[in-house]
Amino acid sequence: MKRLLFSGLLVLLAAGMVFAAAKRDTAQGEDNSLNLVLSKKKLILGLDDSFPPMGFRNEANEIVGYDVDMAKEVASRLGIELVLQPIDWNAKEQELNTGEIDCIWNGFTITEERKQALNFTKPYLKNAQVLIVKDNSPVQRLSDLAGKTAGLQAGSSSVDALDNAPSLKASLREVIEYKDYLTALMDLDVGGVDAIIIDLVVANDNIKRSGKAFRLLQETLGAEEFGIGFRKNDVALANKIWETLEAMVRDGTVARITTNWFGSDISIIGK
Repeated sequence: MKRLLFSGLLVLLAAGMVFAAAKRDTAQGEDNSLNLVLSKKKLILGLDDSFPPMGFRNEANEIVGYDVDMAKEVASRLGIELVLQPIDWNAKEQELNTGEIDCIWNGFTITEERKQALNFTKPYLKNAQVLIVKDNSPVQRLSDLAGKTAGLQAGSSSVDALDNAPSLKASLREVIEYKDYLTALMDLDVGGVDAIIIDLVVANDNIKRSGKAFRLLQETLGAEEFGIGFRKNDVALANKIWETLEAMVRDGTVARITTNWFGSDISIIGK
């Protein structure tokens, strides 16, 4: 009995030493991000699984998409498993900072505010914030939205884009936030809102894939770029993933995946 008790104390002591070492490394700013992912042999990727074509569920309920294919190839080359973890996009930074996920890779717009809290890779794709309306809508310009209702996804860069267009925001009768864009677009289709503020790549994909009578306004709310987000100190992991993407550019893999999803190689990695 004493021997068992002594062994238990040794286990607790060892665990305490490991925990203390981990806290010391964190306090000293040591970056073990890459080694931790390689040692557990998995990369946990946080995403909105209703954000086509970057990440979404197909008819078989499998998570697919452009970012998914890119991440799968990166994980394969690193010899690790890719774990796709759907998250509440409105709480994405919290999911990352609490260690539930290793990165956010899902049409994640790089902004100055986000860069203060997160570590981003260089941009890999250009995007823009646009407005989508029904084809028979009288709305032709941003000014035509005065007194009308616009929708957007909560926690998305569309919220920032609208905040950066105060005159447009003030002219709207109401702004409705949705959990995801698929729900927002369904509401647009049935007349629940007059317009949706949305990412260009998502808007184009939805118009093509759904066949709905939607169109884009020519005016935009500004250009932006997508990057992969990591915890602020996870530099080694971010650098390794970016190096792998650059290698995928050199051997033509990025061009193949990008063309498969967008019809041409619109990636800006290494350009």
